[in-house]
Amino acid sequence: MSKRHLAFLAAFGASFIYGVNHTLAKDLMPTYIEAYGFIMLRVLGAAILFWITSLFLPSEKIDRKDWWRIILCALFGMTINMLMFFKGLQLSTPINSSVVITLSPVILLILSALFLKEKITWLKGSGIAIGLVGALILILFGAKTQANAPNIPLGNTLFIINAIAYSVYLILVKPLTAKYASVTLMKWFFLIAVFTNAPIALPQFLEVQWFTLPPSVIGVMLFVVIGTTYLTYLFNVFALRQLKPSTIGAFIYIQPLIATLVAIILGADTLTTIRVVAATLIFLGVYLSTKRKKASV
Repeated sequence: MSKRHLAFLAAFGASFIYGVNHTLAKDLMPTYIEAYGFIMLRVLGAAILFWITSLFLPSEKIDRKDWWRIILCALFGMTINMLMFFKGLQLSTPINSSVVITLSPVILLILSALFLKEKITWLKGSGIAIGLVGALILILFGAKTQANAPNIPLGNTLFIINAIAYSVYLILVKPLTAKYASVTLMKWFFLIAVFTNAPIALPQFLEVQWFTLPPSVIGVMLFVVIGTTYLTYLFNVFALRQLKPSTIGAFIYIQPLIATLVAIILGADTLTTIRVVAATLIFLGVYLSTKRKKASV
């Protein structure tokens, strides 16, 4: 099998893990661990794994002028982003989270226009409008509550804040990726995130009854730390060596499909007409806003 085929498998593997994560992580909250406690577990576990990995790679020194950007990356990418997503997941549903997350390319386009002065064409502008209408339909006209989802509109709103924070992170991190190795960046991002998340997340983390957790719950927690956080990042890094970022970005559309199938099979969520309409508008909006005259991989 060629490296290119392996890259496609890696990109698919990352999206598959993310898709499964929407339901598995949801099932643990708040019975076994609260949303913010889950974030503490995730960043602490990832920090340990990336620092161990860095021991087997050449050491890099960070320039003093880059530390402010690194701190901001950790704040937007590993703090605000994660806190909003997991709290939103606790309040809303797996299908909603997987659908709203596909707005990320649209939000990234808007922020790029504001901060990087990238031009938004009429087609891209139409796509942005359609995608946002889909998100508003999901928030305003979807179910308000359901079993294990106490505040769906607020949860969906937090998903959008999560997508905005992650988009800001992508803009901030871009100059750093050309200067430092990926593992070097990630080990510092997650180490800083341990401290930036601690004031909010540590109390809930300490409340967990670790020694009484069922093996299945521990397994899901390991999946979130090792799979959703550590392995997905490594998969995407490997895929980026062979594929364009836009090609890898297209795999985000797999997440709602996988998340929906897993949620329905496990009885964690249901598919409604409102969700289908909202998802269709969001997918159409993202397609139009990211469409190029010539597509290549």
